[in-house]
Order: sequence, then C-alpha cells, then structure tokens
Amino acid sequence: MNEQAVRTAAESFAATLLAGDIDAATAALSRELRSNMGEVVMLLPLPLTETAVESVEAAGSGYLAVLRLVGEKETVRLQTRWKERDGEPTIVEVSHIAEPVPPPSPEETPEASG
Repeated sequence: MNEQAVRTAAESFAATLLAGDIDAATAALSRELRSNMGEVVMLLPLPLTETAVESVEAAGSGYLAVLRLVGEKETVRLQTRWKERDGEPTIVEVSHIAEPVPPPSPEETPEASG
C-alpha cells in the first residue's frame, strides 16, 4: 500500500458517497467501522453535493486522508485513517475535523451605548 493507492481508494470512497451509495461506500470500511455504521453516517452532511480528497500523507503504519464533504446545508472535513487489510487500503478510523470558530465581526459585537 502506498500514498497513490490510498488516494485512489479515498477518491473512490468519496465518489460512492457523492452518488449516495452508502452500501458501496461501506466496502472501504474496516469490519469494526461497518459494525458501527450509524456513527459513521452521522458524520456525513447527507445528501452530498460535492466531495474532495484534500490530502493524503503517511502516518505511522498507515495513511491519513482528509476528505471535504459538502452537503446542502453544511461542509465537513473528515480525517480518515487507512491501513492495509486483506491487501486493500481500508478505513480503520474516521473523525470529524473541528473547524475554528471565527471571532464575531464588529457588526455582530454588542456595544454599550453611552
């Protein structure tokens, strides 16, 4: 397993999610994640309107791929950890990447009247 294999697998995973084919997307998940599929689906802003693989990098004995998933009402970034299982890149962990909350703009800041 190498970075290109993981990128290809991550792009395929994202494409199946975009197509709404959750059953096909589960093929990329480890047995443990499939047994907790509800928790994984809760992370997704379904239905999706756009997906992208932002990055893939080696991390320890596996790889991390960051996916950007755009739904009708929100955009989320997921960090997926990939390891080789049965000769194929497989997602073994999925977590939501918390986006920093921007400070309020001056128009939104309440001001004391004097």
